[in-house]
Amino acid sequence: MPHPTPLRLLVLTYYWPPSGGAGVQRCLKWVKYLPGLGVEPTVLTVDPDQATYPVRDESLLREVPPGVRVIRTATLEPFGSYQKLTGRAVPHGGFANEGAPTFTQKAMRFVRGNLFIPDPRRGWNAYALAAVEKLLAQGEQFDAVLTSSPPHSTQLIGLELQKKYGLRWLADLRDPWTDIYYAKDLHRTAAAAWLDARYESQVLRAADAVLVTSPETERLFRRKLPDLAKGKIVVLPNGYDEADFQSPSLPPTNCLRLTHTGTITAGYRIENLLRALADCAAAYPLVPWRLRFVGQVDAGVREQVAAAGLDTATEFLPFVPHQESVDFLLQSSALLMAIPDVALNKGILPGKVFEYLAAHKPIVCVGPAGSDADKILREAGAGQALPYDDYALMRRTLDALAERWQQHTNLDLPPTPLVARYARQAQAARLAELVPAGRTARRG
Repeated sequence: MPHPTPLRLLVLTYYWPPSGGAGVQRCLKWVKYLPGLGVEPTVLTVDPDQATYPVRDESLLREVPPGVRVIRTATLEPFGSYQKLTGRAVPHGGFANEGAPTFTQKAMRFVRGNLFIPDPRRGWNAYALAAVEKLLAQGEQFDAVLTSSPPHSTQLIGLELQKKYGLRWLADLRDPWTDIYYAKDLHRTAAAAWLDARYESQVLRAADAVLVTSPETERLFRRKLPDLAKGKIVVLPNGYDEADFQSPSLPPTNCLRLTHTGTITAGYRIENLLRALADCAAAYPLVPWRLRFVGQVDAGVREQVAAAGLDTATEFLPFVPHQESVDFLLQSSALLMAIPDVALNKGILPGKVFEYLAAHKPIVCVGPAGSDADKILREAGAGQALPYDDYALMRRTLDALAERWQQHTNLDLPPTPLVARYARQAQAARLAELVPAGRTARRG
């Protein structure tokens, strides 16, 4: 139920339209639905002309509600120098767009991991803090502040605001912090690793509530800090926006198309699945398999496709606006997702899993059995995780799809109540409940 008097929430997020990619969706969709739930959001973000986004999606600007105030500030970051020195674009998460790193790139990763802690976008913090202090000095009042990360340096803004002004603080961590799977690629010294872990601990202890996207991430944080209060960490998964799925499902009738959207690297270990797919295609000559990648695909994956002999059956499309990405899901027979083969990957719950579920297609998932993603796929009846080296299970899964396609080319799954649970509006309602909980501080 909406609150009788609108609550005021200050949302600090680096990734905001026209930034593209998965990271922007969480806050954007919350802000879209919070006003209807009795929460008035104000967004504080970075000036897009000074920001360093891995990808841009200008179309997402249309999704920002016209009545929502968005404040943009300057920033000071080193990525411009990175581009000049390496001749490469701003790195994606996990350096997915870099492939095998050059010597210069390795050196820059060392600099990034040891001189910019928690991350290079910490240069935004001073500008963001100044903007908030100006709002408070002008008499602005907020019931809570939400800081969303990565970049995890954003959480240090919330830490400072809570210390200085006593604002209720919700720390939203979309990914793990010191345990993020690409941390090893930063080549951190012991001193740098200690400082980063200290920041992480301070944030987890000081925030009034810590929002995470998966149960395994909650377990990860609690293993580190077992004395955290019960209920302090709230699992608030990502989701899908029902408004994005208004187009009809149009699976092709002339082929069995398996689609992957988003970023994927060789570290996602899909080589055995590709081999199983090639063998399945040979065993079912009347089933024309087609493989489609939409988004950032590194050279290692392209080499795996070639090694499996799937070149002519595969198309690679570049990053597209979000709605086009959703339409590609609806134009597929089945969907491919993968979880990187890294430590602690059972808690990796890609945002795409919920949009995949909303498309009501069978999901072929390469990843660890028993993971959070595996459990959700099984509960929804959409598929299961296929371990990286389990060729036999991969082959059985693909053979079953081929047999079903021969009988009826539309493999769409029926809607289930479980999927509806992950609608963005429902997730925003859960967030709205956290804004006024406990102590409320309004400071002018």
